[in-house]
Amino acid sequence: MIECVPNVSEGRDRVALDRFVDAVAASGCRVLDLNLDPDHNRSVLTFVGEEGALFDGALALARVATDRIDLRVQRGVHPRMGAIDVIPFVPMSDAKMEDCVRLACRVGRAIGEELAIPVFLYGEAASSEARRNLAKVRRGQFEGLTAKLDRPEWTPDFGPAKPHPTAGAVAVGARGFLVAFNVVLGTGDLTIARRIARAIREANGGLRGVKALGLPLASRGLVQVSMNLTDIGKTSLLAVCERVEREAAARGVSVADSEVVGLVPRAALGGATTEGLRLGRELEDVVLENRLAA
Repeated sequence: MIECVPNVSEGRDRVALDRFVDAVAASGCRVLDLNLDPDHNRSVLTFVGEEGALFDGALALARVATDRIDLRVQRGVHPRMGAIDVIPFVPMSDAKMEDCVRLACRVGRAIGEELAIPVFLYGEAASSEARRNLAKVRRGQFEGLTAKLDRPEWTPDFGPAKPHPTAGAVAVGARGFLVAFNVVLGTGDLTIARRIARAIREANGGLRGVKALGLPLASRGLVQVSMNLTDIGKTSLLAVCERVEREAAARGVSVADSEVVGLVPRAALGGATTEGLRLGRELEDVVLENRLAA
């Protein structure tokens, strides 16, 4: 069994989102979760299956996303370069990372050839060290793609060396488990969120395996620290939440609430509870193992 957790640049159009889910399910995959965010204008699907079904499901999703999303008019606070922005494959059960790398290459080649979308392989599937980090691959976003693809070092792994006019480009890769976690602060001051993000991210000497951004939430008049935990063996959900709370308190700001984006492996919790994280839903509802067993 392999997990696929694609991020799609649409979080507001429920009709489109239903079509995304239907396309994946019709391919024989088991859809475990759909998480949508209108402020980010982004959705995260979680589905599982064997290699053949996942190939069909990821390609079907790419087709529908390309048909439904136009990045020339799409706007949201989360960085993005593609209609279907990123397609990661994660080994589960008896699957190995090399299985996911092989699958990422198959899916990337098919998207490039059929949909004429530039494809960058990232993570464990990366064709060069510079492409391992998703943030570097996405840097410049959709608006900067033409200039980026003009540079020889950013020739895509598959597909044309020019952006798709409405769907941009896509990163397809293989990786271990990742937890996406957002903490909402009791302030509308974006500077504070960005300073906390800078303090906790690994790149600035913060927590191991943590990437973080400060983003506005226009719908609530608040800001959030949006994080990816890329090494759950080094930094747990509880540890990162406690660090954000300390950083916020040092700046005279409270934590309003938090959310897990998608699903989280139980090993990543680190003793966390619904109350301790100030989650807006029961923590057990977003535990990956629970969804698989349901």
